[in-house]
Amino acid sequence: MSKSRVKTMLIFFSDKWGLIHKEFVPQGKTVNAEFYKEVLRRLHKAVKRKRQDLAQRWRLHQDNAQAHTAFLVTSYLTPIGVEVLPQPPYSPDMSPPDFFLFPKVKRCLKGHRFDDIPNIQRAVTKALTGITPTDYSGAYEALKTRWQRCVDAQGEFFEEY
Repeated sequence: MSKSRVKTMLIFFSDKWGLIHKEFVPQGKTVNAEFYKEVLRRLHKAVKRKRQDLAQRWRLHQDNAQAHTAFLVTSYLTPIGVEVLPQPPYSPDMSPPDFFLFPKVKRCLKGHRFDDIPNIQRAVTKALTGITPTDYSGAYEALKTRWQRCVDAQGEFFEEY
């Protein structure tokens, strides 16, 4: 299957205990504020179901895409007590999917050819469930270090990772 035909995006949530929720955006669906709010609603239910201790005090780290920062989304998150961590303008140094998640998933998929999107989704799901809680903890520690580096560099780009 050619790369240009794969239009599936992954939305996930994890913590130091591992994967809590993942979702693939249906092919042809646009991720807008309404769609993203519904994803967050399902995510909130998954968090409550799997981690009662987090249900009222979890944090969300996301990029600054319009769908993520829209009033509809922020007005949903605020009353349920979800803190959105600040994200500087695009920086691969500060994006856990870029420095942690995607490289791990890509290693699992490397060398495989997939006939259809469901097979890709199964392989990605298998790769995600294979990421250990220790790996997630390491990613969060790396993010804290990267945040400090960004503060120390006064927001300037740095290439030390």
